[in-house]
Amino acid sequence: MKVAPQVILTEEERTILERWSRGRSTPARLVLRSKIVLLAAEGRMNQKIAPRLKTGMKTVSLWRRRFAEQRLAGIEKDAPRGGRNPRARRKIARLIVDKTTQGHPTNATHWSTRTLAKELGTSASMVQRVWKANGLKPHLTRTFKLSNDPYFVEKLIDVVGLYLNPPENALVVCADEKTQIQALDRTQRGLPIHPGRCGTMTHDYKRNGTTTLFAAIELAKGKLIGTCMSQHRHQEWIKFLKMIDAETPADFDLHVIADNYATHKHPRVKSWLKRHPRFHMHFIPTSSSWLNLIERWFREITDKRLRRGTFRNVDQLIEAIMAFIKEHNDNPQTFVWTAKVDEILAKIRRAREVLDKTPSE
Repeated sequence: MKVAPQVILTEEERTILERWSRGRSTPARLVLRSKIVLLAAEGRMNQKIAPRLKTGMKTVSLWRRRFAEQRLAGIEKDAPRGGRNPRARRKIARLIVDKTTQGHPTNATHWSTRTLAKELGTSASMVQRVWKANGLKPHLTRTFKLSNDPYFVEKLIDVVGLYLNPPENALVVCADEKTQIQALDRTQRGLPIHPGRCGTMTHDYKRNGTTTLFAAIELAKGKLIGTCMSQHRHQEWIKFLKMIDAETPADFDLHVIADNYATHKHPRVKSWLKRHPRFHMHFIPTSSSWLNLIERWFREITDKRLRRGTFRNVDQLIEAIMAFIKEHNDNPQTFVWTAKVDEILAKIRRAREVLDKTPSE
């Protein structure tokens, strides 16, 4: 008949074991092992320890013996498991990574765990584990666009220079239109948020017309200048420039950052600008809307007021937009540009190198 080894603890060991047995961040397996050893040190038999800790006799016997032989190190770390070297698993893992990153199914744009498992003759759970270990998510993509503007660098230096080192006796203003904002009304009333349940909205909606938001942010103090119009032609752009002119101090030059929309460069717009010499237009490179800080505010009003809003008509939509602008101007906050030209160019250079090396499908 086997006799359980006697367990006698030093004061240091007892202190450590008691800390492990009560630790909230201690792994559950180490908590259980510590309790087994502490009860064994009290002279309790394995038959009594197992039901008290709701575990098996083999478990109690194993960790009692392991502690007696190796002390704290014996229960803190798991012993190496037996078995052969998993060469086949490593081989299939390499195949999964190669197939995921270098190919796609004949009838789909990307692999799923099941389709790839069928292709390689393995299990879907194996594919999932390999994807997780290598940070692979074939079902997700991120959008991007590199500007092909031949004057990209010159325009970038111009705009970033205004952000980081604005001229004296002048205001830097970022302006743009947010077009085709829809007044959407849901077909049924949604349910409010509830503990354990998010708010609900119907997937379908009723269109009640559109409006275009013309907005500009003055970067020194963050004041918003905005209005809504039914169209976005050069006539409306000139009206908005007049509005900026009226709502900014007359003794300051205005450096207006805008995109390359055709209405911004219309001959009548250019004529108007010549008659108002305090306006200095700075156009961002094509496909570089991220360079215009008003886009950051457009994202804010979209997330906070428009995307989940319900509007029975265009007037309600305009009222909500203007109320949002008023609230912003009651406590204006600006956006601070921190990226330097060298950092941006280095990032774009790396992106182009990756694109040049990537074979086209």
